[in-house]
Amino acid sequence: MQKNAIITGASRGIGRAIALELAQQNIRVILIARNANELAELQKQIEQEGGQADFYALDISQATQVKQTVDRILEKHAQVNYLINNAGVGSFQDFEAFDETEWDRIMDINVKGTFMLTKALIAHMKAQKQGHVVTIASDVSKRTFPQGSVYCASKYAQDALMSALRKEVRSFGVKVSVVYPGMVATYFGGSQPDEPEKALWLKPQDIAQSVSYILNAPAHVVVDELMIHPLVQDY
Repeated sequence: MQKNAIITGASRGIGRAIALELAQQNIRVILIARNANELAELQKQIEQEGGQADFYALDISQATQVKQTVDRILEKHAQVNYLINNAGVGSFQDFEAFDETEWDRIMDINVKGTFMLTKALIAHMKAQKQGHVVTIASDVSKRTFPQGSVYCASKYAQDALMSALRKEVRSFGVKVSVVYPGMVATYFGGSQPDEPEKALWLKPQDIAQSVSYILNAPAHVVVDELMIHPLVQDY
């Protein structure tokens, strides 16, 4: 039976690369992001290359949107095998420059969004006695840096959420993995992936291949954590 994977933040960067990688493995990818036009373009590319894709444009921090979308997905497809929590945002400035609005924006996407999507699917995975949740966190889930206080806090919270969940659901046959990328050449933080200083950074495809490795581990194996850095990164 063909497997299905939900991927958040799928319209560009790491999420897009994961979608293309999994689609090549005969996995139907269910694309989630806010930009419907970019999702439609990615769906078209995947289908032209022989894969299968659906997409849903929504804000993952909105509980009603998440529940309605997951209900539609489960109504259409018999099962969801994989959830890739990839959507994320960040900004970097002195601690006292952050305000409540920016705190809410970062926490709502990085932490609440991960929580809402996972919560909407975990009962389904437990009932089918299998499933795999992979969250793309950050190496700053394990370290901190100046001007990154709120972003680091969100990634520490995301990591803790998944670590506790892993222990809670493993007896149901559900796996939970976290990937911690270092510097990746993407659009993150409003930058461009082709900026000269990013030439030797990780590429989105590197993270996609890491996710593929995790999902293709034998049934008795769970990769709890995978840290990946470019060789040039000093951390």
